[in-house]
Amino acid sequence: MLVLMLEDIRKLVKRTLDGGKVDGVLALWRENGRVGPHLFVKGDDVSTLEIDPKYNLAAVAILALASGAKKIALIGRGCDERALVELFKRYQIDEDAIEFIGMACSAEQAQACECDIPYPTKIQFGEKVDGVVPNELKNVDDMSLDERFAYWRDVFAKCIKCYGCKNACPVCVCQDCVLEDPMWVKKGEIPPEFPMFHLIRAYHMADRCVQCHECEEACPMDIPLTLLYRQLRQDMKDLFDYLPGASDAKPPLTTVLEDEKLEEGA
Repeated sequence: MLVLMLEDIRKLVKRTLDGGKVDGVLALWRENGRVGPHLFVKGDDVSTLEIDPKYNLAAVAILALASGAKKIALIGRGCDERALVELFKRYQIDEDAIEFIGMACSAEQAQACECDIPYPTKIQFGEKVDGVVPNELKNVDDMSLDERFAYWRDVFAKCIKCYGCKNACPVCVCQDCVLEDPMWVKKGEIPPEFPMFHLIRAYHMADRCVQCHECEEACPMDIPLTLLYRQLRQDMKDLFDYLPGASDAKPPLTTVLEDEKLEEGA
């Protein structure tokens, strides 16, 4: 079934490129035994196109468009689509510059990422499967505040401050990262001060995490970052009725003061 879907996707990509309505199709390709992102253009050999392993292409789309492409198609999964929605809101990508081709994850892929929404809003390839809620989430929710604090303190004691989580994240788009500012995070301190380092990142991710699992995949210390950010997504839902990547609603933690008049008592 996977082979048939792959062949169908390759055919669609060729038709899309031959149609000339996009400058390229962003997908995965295999070269020299390795798989990575690639912008296919008209005339390319689409037989090198692959759909595994999972690779979040939303951030790569920024680079593809910055290279001169005016409009591209992107073959992505549910987390790709949600990441693009957040990047649209933050003016990192023009929504009209992306044609999204949606592909659902398999049950095995959903389980591997513990993804609760392993499919895009419009599925063009694959079949919708049930989402996954990890048992660890309930275990942490059942802890007292003191127990939860101790749990995360012990977990984050393994952090080596490699910034892999930040670098892998498709929606970490700040030009100047506060996590690299010595005013907030001390240089040369490993593990980084608890809870400042991870609390800052958690706040930044609260209204933008799209549950792509890339941060946890990149972490060499196996820190359960997805578990933490899943809790934050639930808080955003409970407090603001907001889920990152679910709609074009304004992020609740975004504040712009340049044109606002500050009033006494506000």
